[in-house]
Amino acid sequence: MNFPNLGGQNQWYPFMDRPLPEQVDGVMQNPAVVPLHNVDPLPASATYVVVGAGIHGMSTAYHLAMALEKSGKGKGSDVVLIDKQGPGAGATGLACGCVRNLYMTGPLHSILRASVEVWESDPVNFGFQQVGYVSIGEENQTEDYIKLNQSQIDSGYPSDLYTGDDAHRFLTSLWPDFKTDKCDVVLHEHRSGYAGTHMVMWGLDQKCRQWGVQRVYGVEVTGYEMSSGSGGGGVGGGSVTGVATSAGTIKCDQVVVGAGAWTPRHWEWLGGPNVLDIVYPDSHVANDHAMWTYWRLLEGEVWMPPGVDYRTADGKDAPVLHVELMNTPVYGDDGEMIQDHVYTYTRYAAERVGAPGLQGGTIPIPIGDSAQVEPYGHLSDAYQADDWFPEYYCKTLGMLFKRFENLEPYFKERRNGGIGAFTPDNVPIFDHVADNAFVIADSNHGFKMIGVGKLTANMLVDGTKPWELEPFNFARFADGTTFGDRNSNCPWV
Repeated sequence: MNFPNLGGQNQWYPFMDRPLPEQVDGVMQNPAVVPLHNVDPLPASATYVVVGAGIHGMSTAYHLAMALEKSGKGKGSDVVLIDKQGPGAGATGLACGCVRNLYMTGPLHSILRASVEVWESDPVNFGFQQVGYVSIGEENQTEDYIKLNQSQIDSGYPSDLYTGDDAHRFLTSLWPDFKTDKCDVVLHEHRSGYAGTHMVMWGLDQKCRQWGVQRVYGVEVTGYEMSSGSGGGGVGGGSVTGVATSAGTIKCDQVVVGAGAWTPRHWEWLGGPNVLDIVYPDSHVANDHAMWTYWRLLEGEVWMPPGVDYRTADGKDAPVLHVELMNTPVYGDDGEMIQDHVYTYTRYAAERVGAPGLQGGTIPIPIGDSAQVEPYGHLSDAYQADDWFPEYYCKTLGMLFKRFENLEPYFKERRNGGIGAFTPDNVPIFDHVADNAFVIADSNHGFKMIGVGKLTANMLVDGTKPWELEPFNFARFADGTTFGDRNSNCPWV
């Protein structure tokens, strides 16, 4: 199959009239994923400045503008959204687009409940396909799945749990050709699904326009002007008096940063630490731990073979699928082991592939506590998926579905790259780093968490931090409520 690849860029997605990548100071830049219309110039001042036009920044700007208007406490134009390119030029535009609540970290379940409420508020403009999410584990994961299922129920996000023969029957009722070997525990989230990454950017950009947000695209934030402040409201103390940009400085009262992989740079500008001592619930202390760790993503796409679809037995669009069989190896055609485990996620992705197809991936690869962020994603030669990944991804699907055996010839050979900046415990930080600067450091969990922007907006308007955000304070690293047990094989826990 051959599809247009304008300009020879293998990262090109046919979507409206998205421009081709350009160079800024000799570095290739991912363009916005939607056409830019009626872009505003940088004003001299604003009450609120939101940095970053990805899922968090745009959700915050839209919900903040709407909340100000509806409460009578301000107007949409009090909000200025700044991005050096435009909507979705970073991780959001390249994300796999899964919307799920599969986390062993219990407090994240309430974040996802709040987020799915936003996805459900306008599924058409957000491109949300509420097909559900099916997660599968081996028998030794049953206890974890039972706890996860109960936590989801307690948070108002009910799911169904199946074990043993019931799990096998459930899977084959969905997909009669599904191979259930080692698939002994299943969680079915009904409210989850996936969204087209470009569609949600289009929808959020339109909502920002409709509510009067000043959308300043093509302007890069280069730093922050700080005063000493009270020292009591943020990690680093002090207050932001102005946001320095490539188009000048904008004075402001409040700042929200949703910068994805660029978060560490903004964190440091705002006075946040680069290293810290971390206290875990078991009293273990990790001294001089790096504040940020970068991981390289492994994702890709395949076309559907002729006559094959990804539908359930009753002809419906299939749920997003997540399979984690850590004791089950994957072998290549040559009989050599590719990896000693199955870890795969996949979803229907016609809007991304450009034809009927699938998109998915596996466990990302740790890079270290520093990384070259630009050029970002598909444009970076350093962060492309490894050579073994296409065969591995296709083989895992063939191990699970008879219909997907011999899928390798249909793998879409193009650049698939990206990195994420993860926190010390791989769980998001939603907190003030300066007295008046709130940072949404999503630890690369971001796309599905569209509701964090709404919660942040409510906090700014009401003056009270929502309870859903409280567990994700920076102070957890010092007070012994750090998440995790230091032994996860994947950062998305």
